[in-house]
Amino acid sequence: MTASIWTGLGAEADRYDVLFCDVWGVVHNGAAAYPGALDAMARFRGKGGTVILVSNAPRPGATIPAQLRSLKVPDEAWDAIVTSGDVSRRLIAAHGAKPFLHIGPERDKPLLEGLPGSEADIDDAEFVVCSGLYDDTTETPDDYADLLAQAKARDLDMICANPDLVVHRGGETVFCGGAIAEAYRALGGRVSFGGKPHRPIYEEAHAVADRLRRGPVPKGRILAVGDAFRTDVAGAVGYGIDSLMIAGGIHAEEFGLAEGELTAERAALVLAQSAVRPTGILDVLVW
Repeated sequence: MTASIWTGLGAEADRYDVLFCDVWGVVHNGAAAYPGALDAMARFRGKGGTVILVSNAPRPGATIPAQLRSLKVPDEAWDAIVTSGDVSRRLIAAHGAKPFLHIGPERDKPLLEGLPGSEADIDDAEFVVCSGLYDDTTETPDDYADLLAQAKARDLDMICANPDLVVHRGGETVFCGGAIAEAYRALGGRVSFGGKPHRPIYEEAHAVADRLRRGPVPKGRILAVGDAFRTDVAGAVGYGIDSLMIAGGIHAEEFGLAEGELTAERAALVLAQSAVRPTGILDVLVW
């Protein structure tokens, strides 16, 4: 299988009007922004393109700009933000005033603000909202085995507000809500997902693109940029749009980037093991 390694976004940019750009792993690593990515996004917008940040962050999109600014990502780098949190809030609201168990850190509480339901413990909850781990600096999904078993025994539905399994925070790998959700599914639990690779977040982002560009944007003019086969590439393939894999994200070790530059041979080996194929590959997002 031949790998399509791009020289940069600029060489392909004329094919697209809109970027659905992942954030963590593409724009920043949780500790600092990637200057090359910021430059590429700015150049794409300068050519008349639209950049929509499509993130599995389990918080409303309105809360994300402040975090981006703290990482030196300027507002001028993007046009709009759509998050898994935005979609998940609608899923949670559909349960009305039912009490729910929230699994996730305090920083994700904006996900729940203004919704009709109230938080409860496992004995009183009628469904579960998972946005992450309570403490992703010390815990793993194994720490939730007993809690998930209790939820399954009560046959509770789960809404997962962040389908990512892991992210890299600086040089450290941390677990995300998707890892908890997959553990629950392994027990036979029912899970609904708000973010990538599931279709609702792409439909929301596409609707935003249509509004910003004042007319329907053909799928053939949209490029999804991300660093995960399971979410970014699979989601793009499922929605019917092109995708650009950023190999230097969570798959960096598989692509051999710790050993040097990305090669077509190593990329082909990785692609041969994947059920989905990106349109192009870059080690990092650059113009």
